[in-house]
Amino acid sequence: MEKYLVTGAAGFIGFHTAKRLLSEGKTVIGLDNMNNYYDPSLKEARLSQLIAHGNFRFHKIDLADRQAMENLFQANEIDCVIHLAAQAGVRYSLVNPQAYVEANLVGFTNILEGCRHNKIKHLVYASTSSVYGANTKMPFSEHDSVNHPLSFYAASKKANELMAHTYAHLFGLPCTGLRFFTVYGPWGRPDMALFLFTKAILEGKPIDVFNHGKMKRDFTYVDDIVEGVTRISRKVPEKNSNWDANRPDPATSSAPYIVYNIGNNNPVELMRYIEAIESAIGKKAQKNMMPMQAGDVPSTYANVDALIADAGFKPSTSVEEGVKKFVDWYRNYYKV
Repeated sequence: MEKYLVTGAAGFIGFHTAKRLLSEGKTVIGLDNMNNYYDPSLKEARLSQLIAHGNFRFHKIDLADRQAMENLFQANEIDCVIHLAAQAGVRYSLVNPQAYVEANLVGFTNILEGCRHNKIKHLVYASTSSVYGANTKMPFSEHDSVNHPLSFYAASKKANELMAHTYAHLFGLPCTGLRFFTVYGPWGRPDMALFLFTKAILEGKPIDVFNHGKMKRDFTYVDDIVEGVTRISRKVPEKNSNWDANRPDPATSSAPYIVYNIGNNNPVELMRYIEAIESAIGKKAQKNMMPMQAGDVPSTYANVDALIADAGFKPSTSVEEGVKKFVDWYRNYYKV
């Protein structure tokens, strides 16, 4: 795997992944539509760091633009696609579901077609812990059914897993889905809790604490996510010869298809996360205690046995360590 297409390269996880691949001497083609879902200047700042690298080429393309996507695949001999571009956000999917259809369904179809027609060796794509939806059996395992999503965002990501499976089955396209658990860290998204909380506390404004702080999340530091992504990208899935159609395992298949969790395997209560932010900033937060929001789940907790077995890696960054790195980045970037 020498030449990678990284979609969402100006996004949070895409930027960190592209940067890591470039540091390993890989050639990276970056794709992003630079939309204004959040401040585009943050995307431009990430992108400027990548463009400074000689092995990086950038294409401003919308995933839903079928012709542009066809042209991109045909013009580049790509070995591996790491598909991280998506319309993200549980809450925004309640307001604008159409955006998720365009990016996550139409866009993903264009990725699959590009991979199919251009003999891509491996498609690695981002799924989400949100697919576990109404499941309450903890920790969440890839071998459990995920047929009860609680947001349209989660449903669109579950659809991606199903779509990838059909291409693996019909066309032999090796597909790996990665279910990310609450990713955070430097250069993070402004619509996520860590960014919102840090900004509000520094400005002396109150923060909204949903479910009265009783939520638990498997907060996963971005460098741990990237380690998992890059290791898995080198491990092309094969058909599971032991797969039993009478007792179908959702995580694997008789096709070259597999799904992994990438999470910290250590759920943390929201109040402890807030305490880590307060500690890193050196200031207490004013808290508005709020009920649970529509589409949210009370807890997430990743079983990462498969990741450990197949990638030889387990995320391990504590929230205290990771949050401090974010706050240090935030103060430096925004000159606070």
